[in-house]
Amino acid sequence: MTVRGELSGGSPELAGLANTVLQPGFVGAEVPDWLRRRLGEGLGGVALYSRNLVDSVQIRALTAALRAENPDVVIATDEEAGDVTRLEALTGSSRPGNLALGAVDDPELTERVAREIGRDLALAGITLNYAPVVDVNSDLDNPVVGTRAFGADPLLVARHARAWVTGLQSAGVAACAKHFPGHGATATDSHTDLPTVSYSAEELAVTTLPPYRAAIESGVRAVMTGHLLVPAYDADSPATMSSRILVGLLRRELGFDGLIVTDGVEMPSVAERYGVTGAAVRALAAGADAICVGGERKGAGVVGFIRNAIMAAVIDGTLPEERLAEAASRVRRLAAWSAERRRATSATAQTPESAGLAAARRAVRVRGDGLPLTAAPQVIEFVSETNIAIDRATPWGVAAPLAELLPGTTAVRLGAEDPLPPQADGRPLVIAVRDAHRHAWLSARLDALLSRRPDAIVVEMGLPGPETPGGTHITTYGATTASGRAAAELLTGHSSTARTSSP
Repeated sequence: MTVRGELSGGSPELAGLANTVLQPGFVGAEVPDWLRRRLGEGLGGVALYSRNLVDSVQIRALTAALRAENPDVVIATDEEAGDVTRLEALTGSSRPGNLALGAVDDPELTERVAREIGRDLALAGITLNYAPVVDVNSDLDNPVVGTRAFGADPLLVARHARAWVTGLQSAGVAACAKHFPGHGATATDSHTDLPTVSYSAEELAVTTLPPYRAAIESGVRAVMTGHLLVPAYDADSPATMSSRILVGLLRRELGFDGLIVTDGVEMPSVAERYGVTGAAVRALAAGADAICVGGERKGAGVVGFIRNAIMAAVIDGTLPEERLAEAASRVRRLAAWSAERRRATSATAQTPESAGLAAARRAVRVRGDGLPLTAAPQVIEFVSETNIAIDRATPWGVAAPLAELLPGTTAVRLGAEDPLPPQADGRPLVIAVRDAHRHAWLSARLDALLSRRPDAIVVEMGLPGPETPGGTHITTYGATTASGRAAAELLTGHSSTARTSSP
């Protein structure tokens, strides 16, 4: 028996079940032929990423083409807004992300922003959003969460998780809380290696789990697993492959009856241990319902390999057919919910003015009194490594919006090895950074610059650290286009909405 060709001994019914639970990605802005064939065979889902999305017209045409092949297909993406955006990957998000919303701490505003995101997704033809991130920022050195989280207080994260889920789903798009049971208390990126969450069950109950309880109480339609080792529940298997965590904790203890979808099974944290097909089969056997295969760059064949591996596992008894049927039924239930909501919800009913820029303005914090700028500044933007979920093509910074508001602004972008430019006498200096406390080279270069220019204005556009260096320090809680604009307005005196932070 092989998983590489057409599987012998597998019935059409079994193939249908295996197809239903898959949510692969693909390359390109049009539907490839292999994907059309798979959809015609009953492929249950498709995941879209920024590599597939160009503009609103193209996105609507793409989702219509997918649905033409399978009207019941679940079309998913991970539009978190904030720094992780897919609909606006080429322009930067017009809304602040979760950390900024948590800094404002106005759940009604969070709900409004999420509702607008839902309307955009619904208009685009997308039915499942792999968002919100409801991880708690317990570790400042966490390389994968950062600005994607609402904050470090579990109760704050819980109330904004509730608001975000409510807002998004009111627009007819299913929300997906992630990364269960919580990725915030780790210092390892699960895209590259397997993190361990060292909390006890009692600690998990009061730190990572309250946001999931809130999301479930709000009726969240899906939960995404994290590729995390959580010894308090299972010392051997990652959460994605642990029935103790997916069934015992999420289903029985927390009472979740919606769709459990995996994080990408091609991620090295699980694929290097079990193989892509092995990870998929183990996840289904443990209680997952849908298999996300984000890295479709491996080629069209991986989808067939996974489908055949699932069928083979049923035939040899590794995966009970009843478990696969249950998983497929939950996928179909979500698809039915989405279809019903599309009929019941008017995706064209827009609010008069977007909440995005207003929210970004409210999030900005400032310490110091060196504002507004009295002359066009020199801007240095330090480019530090960001996590893999953030598209490298997504623009960020304050130089571009500053130049619009204050002509004559000059700017340079520097990496770790680039020499510092000469400082222009008499001109203000603005330094933009992301997660400065996480990068030793960046902290060192920032200190060196400030020793020469203690009057420089520092704009932190990532997760703030314990210090606020610079004569004046601005925190935006994210590097979105909206956040950059809000900072530029403050720098030039066009906005007075920022709140002063404690020195």
